Amino acid sequence: MTPPSFPAGLSALAERYDTILCDVWGVIHNGRAAFTEACEALVNFRAAGGRVCLITNAPVPEAQVVRYFEPLGVPRTAFDACVSSGDATRRELAARRDMTIWRLGADEGWEHDRFLYDGLDLRFDDSARADLLLCIGLRDQVNDQPEDYRDELNQGTDRGLPMLCANPDRQVRIGGKLYWCAGALADIYEDLGGTVIYPGKPHAPIYELALERVAAMGAPARNVLCIGDSPATDVRGARLQGFDSLYVGTGLKQHGPDFRAEVTDLLADYGEPATYAMTGLRW
Repeated sequence: MTPPSFPAGLSALAERYDTILCDVWGVIHNGRAAFTEACEALVNFRAAGGRVCLITNAPVPEAQVVRYFEPLGVPRTAFDACVSSGDATRRELAARRDMTIWRLGADEGWEHDRFLYDGLDLRFDDSARADLLLCIGLRDQVNDQPEDYRDELNQGTDRGLPMLCANPDRQVRIGGKLYWCAGALADIYEDLGGTVIYPGKPHAPIYELALERVAAMGAPARNVLCIGDSPATDVRGARLQGFDSLYVGTGLKQHGPDFRAEVTDLLADYGEPATYAMTGLRW
């Protein structure tokens, strides 16, 4: 597999692309504070005429994603639009209003599951009477482990319920600590023989929604660069959609001093050929 190129900054690439689809958590902030250089890079790209659509696997609608930006220090001038796995999940739920849904989620944790279905007039019940399992995350994101849910998830696979996974990410880094996400429960569900529907990265629905938002700005995207910190979602999603990708090392993986060798090995482990890699997004 061809290793990525290692540009000094986004400025070396900017003229090649009219649109950036940029991950949020791990790229422009870490859940505690913004990455100033990353935000400045996106501001500069937009100032040069490019368009930026943030694209995140957060299982909440856009409004809930964006409301945290100002307290974290993410400037509004860093992006034109934001699309989330929550937005794509709401679209999937709206198409399934005739189904009874079993919720498995974070309730009033940071993922705020109610925002996924507010206003959709859906029916909810337990696993014995449901037609669909909506998986938002672990109920206790601090103390639970995914394997704690295996027996409960087996109730769904025994009845042949499809799972709608609101966040394909397996883990997220908040500050210096990793926390489990819905994607880890989806892995167990598939291991048990269940079927999982993924609206978020690396799957097509969230990219289709993002490109709709970009086209609504006046012109369709023609040359797209995807930026992210995850080989499994960001880099893979870019490849599946036929886009170039930029891997940044400020998120899930904590890299050592030999960034180039480590990233080359990491991407090879995932079988994903990123176009570029940088220690962190900068201009």
